[in-house]
Amino acid sequence: MELKITEIENKEIWEDFLRNVKEKTFLQSFNWGEFNKKMGDKILRLGIYKNQELVSTALVIKMKARRGTFLLVPHAPFLAEASAGKAELLKVLLKRLKEIGKEEKAAFIRIAPIWGRSEENIEIFKRLGFREAPIHVHPELTWELDLGLPEEELLRNMRKTTRYLIRQGLKNEEIKIIKSNNIKDIEKFNNLYLATKTRHQFSPFSLNYLENEFLSFLPDNQISLFLGEYKGEVVCSGIFVFWQNICFYHHGASSLKYPKVPVSYLLLWEGIKEAKERGCQKFNFWGIAPISNKKHPWAGLSLFKMGFGGESKEYLKTQDFVISNNYWFSFFIEKLRKLKRGL
Repeated sequence: MELKITEIENKEIWEDFLRNVKEKTFLQSFNWGEFNKKMGDKILRLGIYKNQELVSTALVIKMKARRGTFLLVPHAPFLAEASAGKAELLKVLLKRLKEIGKEEKAAFIRIAPIWGRSEENIEIFKRLGFREAPIHVHPELTWELDLGLPEEELLRNMRKTTRYLIRQGLKNEEIKIIKSNNIKDIEKFNNLYLATKTRHQFSPFSLNYLENEFLSFLPDNQISLFLGEYKGEVVCSGIFVFWQNICFYHHGASSLKYPKVPVSYLLLWEGIKEAKERGCQKFNFWGIAPISNKKHPWAGLSLFKMGFGGESKEYLKTQDFVISNNYWFSFFIEKLRKLKRGL
């Protein structure tokens, strides 16, 4: 078996391969790479070929942080069905990543794999010299809803309270859900977003980040902003990414000004209906807190998401491969940050 790695620059080749991958997220989409380039990051789209057949891909992003430079591989590597063994593919990828890391003076390689959290997968990374990262960069625990059911059945499968609040929202004529593809409306989202981050204790993305993400997916009609209004005032908002028949509820924001008015519930339900209309088979609510941790800063938000029905998916924890001793400075900074945020 001969495995070779080459850089892929052709969007069609990249996206066509991913269409045949079962477990995936938009963090490996071609447009996510374009977004990272807009943010000033260097990227590489690597393809692993077995006897001239593409069997795996991995988007690699060079991240420059104050604590040091590292290579990030978000929610990858992906594997084609019936391809070479996972361990062998990862070994070949790691060899190339170490070469790139040294060229780019990176202190470490960070892979956030979208592999199930099993003993077999943990052992594959461990044998290659990886260690568990002190923090996660992207969701390791997510909530997903099968959209193959009719709307009425989706409603029946929801938590009773969620279903009731959606129906109350539909009856309330002072609630309006507006779908927007106007980049100027991202600022409305951002105003709510900054208020939300205080409640849920997360580090917010900048307005520039949100705008660049929107502009990267907009040309392919793969993103939409929903604004929830009550009496003409925007009180909640969501950014949805639609990619390869999956909808991702990537960013959400809300105000507590009208806590008894179910605008957020109606907004998310409209997002689910939009996903169905676009032919999406799955709706991904993005990250949730561990279900057993009732004191987690995201516990309330997670309960909100889970009320819409679905099931949890748990991925392998983010993995680090140390290239230089500079890694340990970053390790301790991130460890302290995690403790401070109560995660």
